[in-house]
Amino acid sequence: MTSRLDSVDGLGFFLYRSTARPGLDQGDMHDILTEARRRNQQLGLTGCLHHEDGLFFQWLEGPAPALLQLIALLDQDPRHLNLEVLDEGALDYRRFQDWRMRFSDRDRASLMDWFAVSDNSTVHRGDYAGGITAFLMSVAA
Repeated sequence: MTSRLDSVDGLGFFLYRSTARPGLDQGDMHDILTEARRRNQQLGLTGCLHHEDGLFFQWLEGPAPALLQLIALLDQDPRHLNLEVLDEGALDYRRFQDWRMRFSDRDRASLMDWFAVSDNSTVHRGDYAGGITAFLMSVAA
């Protein structure tokens, strides 16, 4: 997978959407979060993961080499299908500096409901990625 992060020197970010493996349950989610928090601590990454209606939306930030390493792992993780990069690049400052891995799901807040009442578009890619980022930041507050 080619990434714009290859040319980033310093802090970067990665926003993706993927389909959760069919049959993913609470135990699987617990395992994902436990692994992610441990690995993110080791790699100096922070971020937020949202799971809703069988989809994952995740923002990750940190040193670009660590992000590239994690992207390769996610791309091979059988719990994630159809991983799609929504946005990535250089970052001036961390958005989730206090969260090794913040988690939210439909019980906490619905991304789909948020989009329904926001000015962000789900049609235009830039608006969509920006909207997801804004939503993740809102649930992390």
